[in-house]
Amino acid sequence: MMGMRCVIVGGSGGIGAALVRHLAAREHVEAVYATARDMDAVPDIGDVVAVPLDLGDEDSIAAAAERITGDGPLDLVIVATGLLQREPDVAPEKSWRALDGAAMAEVFRVNTIGPALVAKHFVPHLRGEGRPLFAAISARVGSIGDNRLGGWHSYRASKAALNQIMRNFAIELGRRNKGAVVVSLHPGTVETALSEPFSNNVPDGQMFTPDYSAQCLLSVIDGLEAKDSGGFFAWDGQPIEF
Repeated sequence: MMGMRCVIVGGSGGIGAALVRHLAAREHVEAVYATARDMDAVPDIGDVVAVPLDLGDEDSIAAAAERITGDGPLDLVIVATGLLQREPDVAPEKSWRALDGAAMAEVFRVNTIGPALVAKHFVPHLRGEGRPLFAAISARVGSIGDNRLGGWHSYRASKAALNQIMRNFAIELGRRNKGAVVVSLHPGTVETALSEPFSNNVPDGQMFTPDYSAQCLLSVIDGLEAKDSGGFFAWDGQPIEF
C-alpha cells in the first residue's frame, strides 16, 4: 500500500525505535509517528514525527491520538511497550510466595491496560478500507497452552490478558471493516533493557538484535491477511496457541 501512515507506540524503546527506523526507510510509507514519554530518545530521522504519550495516562493517549489522526486515517499502529522488571519494586516472580498486589497492578497497567487504552483511541481511526492493521507486542510466555514452567505470574498473566484484549478488538473491528487485522506478536528474545537482566540464560543464537526482530515482525505483518485477525504470531510467522 502506497502512502502508508504508521504509528509506533513506544518509539523510544529497543524494538519500538527499530520499528521506527525500518518503517521510515520504506518508500511506500508516507508518515511515521513515534510516541514516547522521552522525546529525546525517539530516532531523529527525516520525516519521523515524535509525539508525547504516557501509557499510564488516558488523557495523554487521547491527546496523542487526536494529534496524529488530525493528519488523516492510519494504516498501521504497533504498540511496542512492555514491563517485566523495574527495580526495586517489580520483578518476575519465581513463586506464588513472591506475589505483591502493587507490583502486579503496575505490570498489568503497562502490559494490558495501557495497550487496551491505546487501541480504544487509535483503532477507530484506522483506514476504513483496505487492510489496516493494529498490533501489540506480546510474549510467548503469555501463552497459557504453552506454559510448562510456571512462575513469572504477573508478566505471563498480563500478556495473556493482552492477547484476549486483542482478540476482542479483532472481532469488534471486523464488523466495521472485514479487511482489517488486529494481532498479538511475539518478537523473540531481544537485546533490550527488558531482557538484559536475563540475557545470560538465553542459549547462543537465540538472542536477537532489535533491528533483526523489527525486520522479522514487519515481514510477518506484511504477510498477514484478514483471516489472521485475532491471532497470536511469533517473529517467524508461526502461530502461537493461546
